[in-house]
Amino acid sequence: MSTTIKQLRAFVAVARTRSLAEASAQLHVSQPAISIALRTLEESLGGALFSRDGRQLVLTPEGTAFVERAQQLLHNWDNTLDAVQQRFRLQQGQLSIAAIPAFALNRLPDLLQLFHQQHPDINIVLEDIVMERVERAVQEGRAELGFSFRPEDLGNLSFTPIADDRFVAVLPDTHPLTDNKVVHWQDLARERFIAMNRGSAVRRWTDAAFQQSSAPGTTAPRLLCEANQLSTIGRLVQSGLGVSAVPSMCEAQMHAYGLQCRPLADPVVMHPVGVLTRKTGALSTPAQAFLRIALDAGG
Repeated sequence: MSTTIKQLRAFVAVARTRSLAEASAQLHVSQPAISIALRTLEESLGGALFSRDGRQLVLTPEGTAFVERAQQLLHNWDNTLDAVQQRFRLQQGQLSIAAIPAFALNRLPDLLQLFHQQHPDINIVLEDIVMERVERAVQEGRAELGFSFRPEDLGNLSFTPIADDRFVAVLPDTHPLTDNKVVHWQDLARERFIAMNRGSAVRRWTDAAFQQSSAPGTTAPRLLCEANQLSTIGRLVQSGLGVSAVPSMCEAQMHAYGLQCRPLADPVVMHPVGVLTRKTGALSTPAQAFLRIALDAGG
């Protein structure tokens, strides 16, 4: 027979008051219920915890030895419940996020600021890493939420779209192509082109776009150099070394560098940006709250 929290509370209350009536009033339960709880606890432990001294209940030696431990058990139980309740009330806990650098730099700060205003006691852990590592961080449980383009193979992950991202041309402020409302990939092929590093999703998509835009008599792209970060590409274009193409979520960042962005066509390269989560297992309360903020902002 197992001991219950109700039995421990009844025992401690009677040990403190030495009266069934006072313990009953403190716990807001009937005296018979207190008596049954004590009797069941004594049967479970194997002996008496109280003896009578007139109208008062007096602890036996075994009861005296047990009361301090019972109080500690109740204290630990109450603290544990309080900690869990604080997590559900978003007064305690941690939010773990992984995001591709483009999203982390251009979209995430505003979302995190809004989340922090609403839930200032939640600790935030952020990894800004390349797309493949975002997938791995979510798969391995290091991050509950991963913000990324949609992977080609989801595996054990789910993807919830936030928005569609269209690639844009990045141009120096005085470049002749800034006179165009729309820039074609072949326009960029005739310029010195600054690309993302080989192996990245952005590089695969730009290479595919150039290949799709090519035809007999057209120009192959003039690759000047490669960079590992979109922010580096922006700085290189700013220096006048060449032009580039980046996801449209980077437009504000590129404008901050004094650059111009134009939609790219022939072909239009568009990919969904969203949230990766594991298919199995529930999200923590902080992760659920942040996901709602991200989806509301995307809509």
